[in-house]
Amino acid sequence: MSVSIGIIGLAKSGRTTVFNALTKGKAETGGYTPEGVPHIGVTRVPEPRLKQLVDMLQPQKIVPAEVTYVDIGASVKDLAKGKTGSGQWLTQLSNVDALINVARAFTDESIPHIEGSLDVKRDIASMNLELTFSDLAIMERRLERIEIALKSAKPPERQHLIQEQEMLARLKVNLEKDLPIRELELTAEENKTLANYQFLTAKPLLNVVNIDENQLSEAGSLEAELGAEYQRPKCRLITFCGKLEMELTELENSEAEELRAGFGITESGIECVIRLSYELLGLISFFSIVSHEVRAWSIRQGTDALRAAGKIHSDMERGFIRAEVISFEDLVKCGNLAEARKKGLVRLEGKSYIVQDGDVITFLFNI
Repeated sequence: MSVSIGIIGLAKSGRTTVFNALTKGKAETGGYTPEGVPHIGVTRVPEPRLKQLVDMLQPQKIVPAEVTYVDIGASVKDLAKGKTGSGQWLTQLSNVDALINVARAFTDESIPHIEGSLDVKRDIASMNLELTFSDLAIMERRLERIEIALKSAKPPERQHLIQEQEMLARLKVNLEKDLPIRELELTAEENKTLANYQFLTAKPLLNVVNIDENQLSEAGSLEAELGAEYQRPKCRLITFCGKLEMELTELENSEAEELRAGFGITESGIECVIRLSYELLGLISFFSIVSHEVRAWSIRQGTDALRAAGKIHSDMERGFIRAEVISFEDLVKCGNLAEARKKGLVRLEGKSYIVQDGDVITFLFNI
């Protein structure tokens, strides 16, 4: 799947700085005007296994998986009210797969906090309220239309409308109790219906606490303190030094690693954000080998071989014959595909095979 993540946050939180860090972007950090458009950037998904495959197989082309980030600079609450001057804002926000909420923890006298003081929990709660407000506004409008439609609906359509009405009413009650949709247990049919709405509180949420360099030594304790409270279904929290991470993207890899080590940082903040985003979305990676190309793909856990083939090309799905599959670990042990075949480690799998993280697959098809 093509992964898209929206970045939200209160004004002056460093949201665009985080966007620049994640995408190696150069977006202005001074803020948006209502007539502006969202910043959009693409970054490659860090995948050490892909490099090992490249070193082993020596392909002519290498294609890593990618993540698209959308920096939403407008107030979510104003979007729901239709106050913004550009319809692109709400469309972009509704279409993303997950959300990153940037909450400010850094001190900078030249950039006063919009609330006059620092309070991470308050700011996260404020943004959660904005997401809830947006969903409630959509629900109320839809419930009004359903009420009108029921007056002239025929029996089959009427039954469907009543079921939708009951579901939305139940979701509305839970939202009014500060219970986001992502934390509710829903049936497969309800999830299918909800997909048409793209409710914001249904999307996985990663709270990113934006700290400065002076707070790096206490980042672990801050993350532990806050993380316990925000460790919920499809919701996580991490600390992230946006300004430092943005500066590191301008350095050579060796220089960046040296500077990161000097601060005692053991993992790239960017890689940590992507890894947690993948976990929240339930994504795994598999690798394809075709036409001298090695490529990484992102799919949801539980995806079968037929749908995985379709991700590469619709012709592969339509003319699927079988998949030649070997685990990444087995391929590395063998050193190459020829040796893996000799040892019987390359398996032939059918359409219903559930692709596993790290599978290296060659799809055979005929159209």
